[in-house]
Amino acid sequence: MRGRLLVLEGPEGVGKTTQVAALLRALPGAEAFREPGGTPLGNEIRTLLLTPDDVKIGARAEALLFMAARAQLVERIESRLAVGVTVILDRFFLSTYAYQIVGRGLPVEEVRRANALAVGDLRPDLTVLLSCDLEVARTRMVARGDLDRMEREGPDFHARVTAAFLAAADPAWQAAHPEVGPVARVDASGPPAQVTGRIVDLLAARWPETFRSLAESQYSGPLSSSSPG
Repeated sequence: MRGRLLVLEGPEGVGKTTQVAALLRALPGAEAFREPGGTPLGNEIRTLLLTPDDVKIGARAEALLFMAARAQLVERIESRLAVGVTVILDRFFLSTYAYQIVGRGLPVEEVRRANALAVGDLRPDLTVLLSCDLEVARTRMVARGDLDRMEREGPDFHARVTAAFLAAADPAWQAAHPEVGPVARVDASGPPAQVTGRIVDLLAARWPETFRSLAESQYSGPLSSSSPG
């Protein structure tokens, strides 16, 4: 049986990294990767893209660097899915829509074609879109310290990115962007364990044969409602 590709998305400060780690602990045999990264080439590109320094990276170059890292990672993801592994991915093409198309203003069709070259037919089985109040997310991000190049962008940029992510929860948007796959919005406010419970409940509702026992054994029933897209 082919594995499933689960993607966690959202703007800065919503807790993606925390929830990827929690799901990795909750799902025996699952593997996790992040974008950009997950391969030696991807890790080098990540350092180039996210390290705040004096190297200026134009919007088109930035998008293509993300695509190059993604193209290298897709081969690794496909190999794991082929042997039945559940892959949890921290960011994928929805982030490109939010950051490079809406945030940077790049032409949508050109970026979509570049992504098609990078990923081929690979689509997420589900993208979990974590969302919380913009100011709460900003406070979390600043509290972490050591902000990367993207995190250091101004509030107007992050407001555009957040709006782009929220738009992806609309079923009509998803129908117009089939390359992103299904997206379900989950409330990322509250304690991390509570957010994990919401995600597990979502997975159990979508694939009860696989995840219902996990929800029942580790969590005492639904902890919160989520909004499937």
